[in-house]
Formats: sequence, structure tokens, C-alpha cells
Amino acid sequence: MNEPERRQRDGAAGMRLRWIFASVLVALFGVVLVARATYLQVFNKDFLISQADARHVRTARLSANRGVITDRNGEPLAASMPVDSLWFSPQELAQAPEQIPELARALGLERRALEQQVARNVDKDFMYLQRHMNPADARAVLDRGIPGVHVLREYRRYYPAGEVTGHLVGFTNIDDEGQEGMELEFDEWLRGRAGRKLVLRDRLGRVVEDVERLELPSPGRQVTASIDLRIQYLAYRELKAAVQQNRALSASAIVIDAETGEVLAMVNQPSYNPNDRAQYAPGRFRNRAITDLFEPGSSLKPLVVAAALESGQWHADSRVDTSPGMIQVGNKVIEDKHNLGAIDLATLLARSSNVGAVKLAMSVPSEQLWNVLNRFGLGRPTSSGFPGEAAGLLSHYENWRPIAKATLAYGYGLSVTPLQLAQTYAVLAADGVMRPASLLRVERSPIGRKVIEADTARAVVAMLEQVVGPGGTGMRAAVAGYRVAGKTGTARKFDVGGYSEERYTAVFAGVAPVSRPRLAVVVIVDEPRAGHYYGGDVAAPVFSKVVEGAMRILAIAPDRLAPAGTAFGPALTAANAP
Repeated sequence: MNEPERRQRDGAAGMRLRWIFASVLVALFGVVLVARATYLQVFNKDFLISQADARHVRTARLSANRGVITDRNGEPLAASMPVDSLWFSPQELAQAPEQIPELARALGLERRALEQQVARNVDKDFMYLQRHMNPADARAVLDRGIPGVHVLREYRRYYPAGEVTGHLVGFTNIDDEGQEGMELEFDEWLRGRAGRKLVLRDRLGRVVEDVERLELPSPGRQVTASIDLRIQYLAYRELKAAVQQNRALSASAIVIDAETGEVLAMVNQPSYNPNDRAQYAPGRFRNRAITDLFEPGSSLKPLVVAAALESGQWHADSRVDTSPGMIQVGNKVIEDKHNLGAIDLATLLARSSNVGAVKLAMSVPSEQLWNVLNRFGLGRPTSSGFPGEAAGLLSHYENWRPIAKATLAYGYGLSVTPLQLAQTYAVLAADGVMRPASLLRVERSPIGRKVIEADTARAVVAMLEQVVGPGGTGMRAAVAGYRVAGKTGTARKFDVGGYSEERYTAVFAGVAPVSRPRLAVVVIVDEPRAGHYYGGDVAAPVFSKVVEGAMRILAIAPDRLAPAGTAFGPALTAANAP
């Protein structure tokens, strides 16, 4: 075999060896890969899945919708709207510092401040960027693909009636937790329970797949308030107009359904809009109708008359001698504007005689007078359960000196809230029965507690009707077509060194219609400064307009026919009722 042939043969043999060697290597590599894959897929499967889940599967929160608050007719007072909140992981964002300026621009934040925030919290996994954003705005930021930035669905509270119901409904904080009003009182009912789900995120933290729902969110319960939004609007409008007209410091008005104890309206001035967090100041969102105390003045006299009737010493036709128009108790001389002489109890109330009220109070044993006032609920909170409700002040009769008992007869030396005073008049309207003051709609009239005899309550209401009649102090509270009863009150406010000669609280409290009392209404105007300050001039007109509108809204039939051109007419009877 010549040399060229030998070389050709050796080359072919070498090629076969190299091919065999390469084939063996490829085969071995394939065997190793198959073995490795088999090991990973069969023997190490759980470990790999857990590692993948740790990097890409997260537990996400499913926000729960807070319960709706409605008025008694289903009109929404507080509802929740879906919003998005952006949050970020400082650990992830710190790994892409070049993205921080873009994120700051997108949210209108200071770049340096955001960089410092990331640097200070680099060991944390969760921090809010911006809360309660419009979902479209949040999505625009998220679509920039900035590492570590995520979105969370939340809910923001919205109050359709705004400042009309602000004091009653209250508000929630940014975490949807009740802070004031009904939002706080019924927070446990309204608050939902958040759910949880497993989600799969990509390397930028974006959710690419919902894996599994671990727990469904549970929405909060609906709360149906007792108020009628139509009457609430009416009372708010009239009270606001009165405050502006009289340049008053503040005011409150309450309407109670005497048959059920439900609060149909509760308004205050000045008010605030719970949709605007810039208005959240304690001086503005305090519900004065429940938290603020005042001396009721002459509006307390009907309760003193009721106590006198309950004692058995006095009757509806009894007369009290107020001559000579003054009375001295200790070192204090108590006077009426005029010497009214011998008057009956109805005239005592109609002309608001301080001397007559003092003589009645001084004739009733202190313990008995205190018991009647205590049964009316003075000196303790009502059953409303409203946060921050004041108890008022009624000192024990054992602490009464003669002058304290005398001044109490015309509403000084004790304090009440507007709601307490409204509840006492609701007792008179309900034939002497007190029902719990409720801010929730009730399905049936609750069983009440007897405070005074029905005959006593009816007699006092009949007397109070004369207050609104010709010659009474409350003529401006009259309502065309309806018989109404009530009492004026004008109390001097306590100031440094004694009672002020310039600062007053004007009050009118009453019930309507007299033939079958349904509503108890109280109006308090604090420090009117436009010239008039008597309850009959400042508060009574508000009472009249609120009652007139409420009667129409509730479709309560008129119980008085009035001849043309007059404010008063004969009471309706079964024979002439329309």
C-alpha cells in the first residue's frame, strides 16, 4: 500500500473515531439532561414549585365595600366608590434608581424626596405612593412598567347630601374607618371584611394571572337612618336662612316623630361638607344638637307646670296670683315685664310669667319636682347612642337652695342638649310616654316608658296652644291650617362675672298637630346679633316653616279651618273635617 493510500485510510479511521467520540458525548449529555430533568420534575418538583411561587405568586388583598347609609326612604346618605391606590416596594425600586425621576414626574412628587423615601425604607416591602386615585390615572402610571410599583383597589366614601347631613352622618378616614357621626356609631355594621386571593406577577410586579381566591370579601351591612331627607333639607334651608338673617353664632334644629321616637331631621349651623377633607376641623364637624349644652330658659316652664299638675295641688283651671309682678327669693328679686295679676296656668305659659312659674315650683316638694324632671330625661344622655352625646346637668334636689329651685322654674341652673329638649316635648306629644330617641328607622313603634299621666300631658299641650295664639309670646310659630302648641325661651348666656346682658340663646320648642300630635320640633339659635334675640322673634318663625313643610311632606291632614285673612280659625271637628 503506497503512502497516499495509507494516509487516506488513517484519516478515515480518525474521522470515525472523532464521530464516535462526539456521538458518545452528545449521547451522554442527553442522558445527563434527561436524568436531570427527571430528577427535577419527579424528585425535586415540590421544591421548584415552592421557589417559583416565592418569586412570582403573591397573596393580594380584596377590598370589601363599606355598607351604604340611607335615609328612611332609601335615599343614599353615604356610599363607597371604587378608587385605586398606588404602592411600591422600596426593595425593588431601589434596584432601578434610574426609574425614580420618571415615577416622581408621573405623580407630581419631588424627585429628591422620593429618592430619600426609598433610601430610608429600603428594607421594607410595602409603602403607599398615592391613595384614592382615579383608576384611569393609576393605570397610566402603572403602565410605565416601573419596577416595584403596584396598584391596590380600595373604596372612597361619598356623601351625596354633602353638608345637609354632614353632622349626622359623619365621615370616615382614608382607611375607610368611621370617625364621626353614624359612620362611627355603626362602624362595626358598616365595615366589610376584606378577602384574599393568590395572583401571579411578572418580573415587574404586574399581575398577569389570578391563581385562586382564598377568601371572598364580605361587604358591610346597610344602615337605614331614621331621618327623612326631604325634611332634613327643609330644616337645613330654614335654619341656615335664620342664622344669616339674625347674624347668629350657631343654631340647631331637631324634628322627632313622637309616635316612634325617630329623629326625622337633625341639622346644625355652621355646617361642613364631609366630601371635602379640608373642612375637617373639630369646631365644624361637632354635632351641636347632641354635644352642646345650653340653659333652656322659659322653654322648661311646661315641665314645671306638668310637675305641678302631677303633684295634685294644682289643676288645669287653677289660678296663681302673680301680683305685684315680682317675687323675692332670698336676696334676688324675680320680675315679670308686667303685673299680670291672678292668671290661670295657660296664661302663665302664654305670657311666660316668671313669677307664676316660681310660685308653682316653690309649692311643689323638691323631691317630687326633681323626680318629674328626671323622668323626662334631664341630666342624662338620651338613648340615641350618638358618639360624644352630652348628659346635661340636673343637680340633685338635696343640693337645691331656695334660689336654685326658683331660677330652675324658668330654665336657669340646669343644662340640656337640643336633642334632650326635643325628647321632652315628644313626651308631651305622646300622652306622657317616652320612647327611645332613635337615629335608625324603626319598623314598629317601640314600647315606651310612662313619664306623666296622659291627662297631664294633654292639659299641658292644650295650654301651650295658647302660646301660639293671639297675645302669646309665640304667635310667629303659627302654621296656617294646623293647630300647633309650643313654648318660647330666651336665656341669657353665662359670662365672666355673671349672666350677660348682650348674649342670648333663643329657643322655640313645640308639637303639631294638636288634635293628634305627631311631631316634636325644637329650634335653638345661639347669640342672634341682628337686633332681635327673643325666641318668639328668632326661633319661632323657623319652627313654623319647618312644621308647615313637614306636614305637607308627611301628608298630615290639616286640623284647623282658618277664615280668609286670619291666622287662626275654629278647630276641625269630625263634622266639619275635610
